[in-house]
Amino acid sequence: MSMDRVLVTGATGLLGTTLCPAFEDFGYTVIKHALNSEAHYQFDLSQTTATSQALDQVRPNIIINLVSLTSVELCEERPHSAYMANTKSVENLAAWIAESGEQCHLVQISTDHVYDGMGLHEENDITITNTYAFSKYAGELAATRVPSTILRTNFVGRSKDSRRESLTDWVYDSMTKKKTVEVLDDVFFSPLSMRTLVEMIRLVVDKKPNGIFNLGSHDGMTKAEFDFAFAECLGLPTGTMRPIPADKASFLKARRPKNMQMDSSKFEREFGIKLPRLVNELERVAEEYRDVF
Repeated sequence: MSMDRVLVTGATGLLGTTLCPAFEDFGYTVIKHALNSEAHYQFDLSQTTATSQALDQVRPNIIINLVSLTSVELCEERPHSAYMANTKSVENLAAWIAESGEQCHLVQISTDHVYDGMGLHEENDITITNTYAFSKYAGELAATRVPSTILRTNFVGRSKDSRRESLTDWVYDSMTKKKTVEVLDDVFFSPLSMRTLVEMIRLVVDKKPNGIFNLGSHDGMTKAEFDFAFAECLGLPTGTMRPIPADKASFLKARRPKNMQMDSSKFEREFGIKLPRLVNELERVAEEYRDVF
């Protein structure tokens, strides 16, 4: 394992700042990519020549691609930007893997936004509701052209990126300051904590299975239920939370799916594990805030 060279693209973002130090602790050689000076390599992943030249220097065995434009509103306003970040960047990574002759496996972090409708969604149950989901799904198609594991996921936890606030950061900040906030009572999801997600990505990197896998918790809930439960785990007051349907939310402009709950049994079978329940992940995330604040 110590011989593996793991390139993490988007290494200084929300997930990357948790994943990179963990993978270094696991014993991997981690090479960080970003567009800022905190990374070993700075280049625009959507630019074909720059990406190819940089990868020729790095020559990784594993690429974990975290680069993504995740703002649903911004993707609707700037579809070309969504394409460049979420699709073209993956096309460039896949092209290098295909053409370089290197034994390199791509781990593509995708999204649960490709799902909607009733019930738990299996991997072939696709419903595209917005530009963000479309661009991420197109990125998945690019990744399937080379040895790759595509993980459809959603994650929560304390951000280590000062430029990016997580869902739980927002709830914590809002409740400690007793802000009145709208929380969505008709949008269902099944996220993992970032720490659990990183542990699962390690399993993927070690085994390198090809294919698309849902990766989420058991027993999903609405975002409002999650927000209330997280605050209650920390003993925070919840009287300023206002449960509302997504269609009435003042802070949402673009259309979003209302049920992103996933059936992750394929991942469990592949690795012989049982993924955690969301109530347990809530407690694990709450510990991160007790440890720091």
